[in-house]
Amino acid sequence: MNEQENNIEVRFSDLGLSENALSAIAAKGFEQPSPIQRLAIPVLLGETCDVIAQAQTGTGKTAAFGLPILERLDVKKIVPQALILAPTRELAIQVTEELASLRGEKPLHLLTVYGGQSISEQQRRLKRGAQIVVGTPGRILDLLRRGDLHLDSVEWVVLDEADEMLNMGFIEDVEEILAQVTCEHRMFLFSATMPERIVALSKKFMKEVRLLQVDKEQKPTHLADQIYFEVLESDKFDALTRIVDIEPEFYGLVFCRTRTDVDELTLQLVEHGYAAEGLHGEISQTQREKTLNKFRKHLVNILVATDVAARGIDIADLTHVINYSLPQDPEAYVHRVGRTGRAGKQGTAITFVSPSEYRKLLYFQKSIKFKIRKETLPNAQDVVEVKRELLKDELREVVENEQYQDYMDIASELLQEFQPEVALAALFRMAYKSDLDVTSYQEIRGFNVERRGTTRLFIALGKRDGYNARRLTEYIFEQGRVRSRDLEDVLVLEDFSFVTVSYEKAKQLLTAFSQEQTADGKPMISKAKERGAKKQDEEGVKKRGKRKK
Repeated sequence: MNEQENNIEVRFSDLGLSENALSAIAAKGFEQPSPIQRLAIPVLLGETCDVIAQAQTGTGKTAAFGLPILERLDVKKIVPQALILAPTRELAIQVTEELASLRGEKPLHLLTVYGGQSISEQQRRLKRGAQIVVGTPGRILDLLRRGDLHLDSVEWVVLDEADEMLNMGFIEDVEEILAQVTCEHRMFLFSATMPERIVALSKKFMKEVRLLQVDKEQKPTHLADQIYFEVLESDKFDALTRIVDIEPEFYGLVFCRTRTDVDELTLQLVEHGYAAEGLHGEISQTQREKTLNKFRKHLVNILVATDVAARGIDIADLTHVINYSLPQDPEAYVHRVGRTGRAGKQGTAITFVSPSEYRKLLYFQKSIKFKIRKETLPNAQDVVEVKRELLKDELREVVENEQYQDYMDIASELLQEFQPEVALAALFRMAYKSDLDVTSYQEIRGFNVERRGTTRLFIALGKRDGYNARRLTEYIFEQGRVRSRDLEDVLVLEDFSFVTVSYEKAKQLLTAFSQEQTADGKPMISKAKERGAKKQDEEGVKKRGKRKK
């Protein structure tokens, strides 16, 4: 059965969750479930079927499967009751941390296992007991084969990012693991796409399957100029103030993900002298109206809000919408962006993207079918120049309107004691403190994700050498320190293989493998020939020499 997500407003309290779960969600500051959470939680909680959910990273899928599992676990049984498979170490850790934050007061034991960490330590922790085990397929399989992990009490199995596990060559491992789950259990498969191999796996290991899909037909308004800045999480506040400072007529909405974030950011802005107010679901209706009234009258020019709190706000002359952090899903992004660029006016939608959010940004662009343009933040000199021009404009206005008469006496007294330039400069210093001093601005450190351009690499190793996708990714990491998550389109053929990496990672690998050669003296790794790479990928007919023994 295929179920599409609808747009009916639903809150977490409508999904059948316990008070403990709702308290944990409230503590994290989340106000409204994402589309995949609205679809999945009631089904996972209230039914006995297996579930396939098409959902991307960053859509809140961990809570979608995690909350129902946390509700049903038996806290008295300290044995593995839930097994969650993730394709990478980073995702496994992220899933565990999210589940830990959602367990509330329940005394649950969670364990993360992955390669690259001491297996003996993981063995010791398994002996102490855990109700939820999260891990990568390779390490889970190692622990099963050593007899340290037993799945005879597992009631829930989750495959997170199943298509990514397929791309990385883990499907055989996954199938071997699933074959060892012998007791009655439910299986939840989360995947962005459904390639044939994943479909075959689901038919083999799943029963009474429900397919849940989020509606992806969302298109943002093109009246908004959509740009993003690459900003470290710790520099986002300084980035925001620079945007506000560089735009003398700034009048905008700043979106945060949780109400805690709203409160903290609003306080920071006010403490730094900005006219800002906050809005979220915990604010009373009376206070909400007061805040909106002040904003509409331009008594404040910055309104910091969550998505839920901003619903129903219809203000036509916003200059900016700023995504201080990315929302949970593309639908929310579209709604945010749509609040500027109304009434025929072009507004600006700005998104701050930290390194950990970049992957989600790529997914958003693909989902909404719109290119979000990368820009560079204004530097300190840009901000100071704007402030100086604004100061001169304000001074001219005071002079032209003769609004200085009450200060003529003190001005005469000061000029008797100081030179005019000195007196004026000192007054500016008193009034503006260090705002006009370039050196007083903190440096905003840049970063470059280096994922916009890619290179296809040829590797002179294939199946005849005993390599599959998993072994190849491990080999590349061991020799070149490039992680599996940075490898795309891994293709292992009989005599050679291909991988796609960013330009920067390609340089790193070519340098790392510069001394590795095949038996006939050719490079172990080289750039794939552009004209022949696609044909080689498809046919796998060209033979290359093997590595020297």
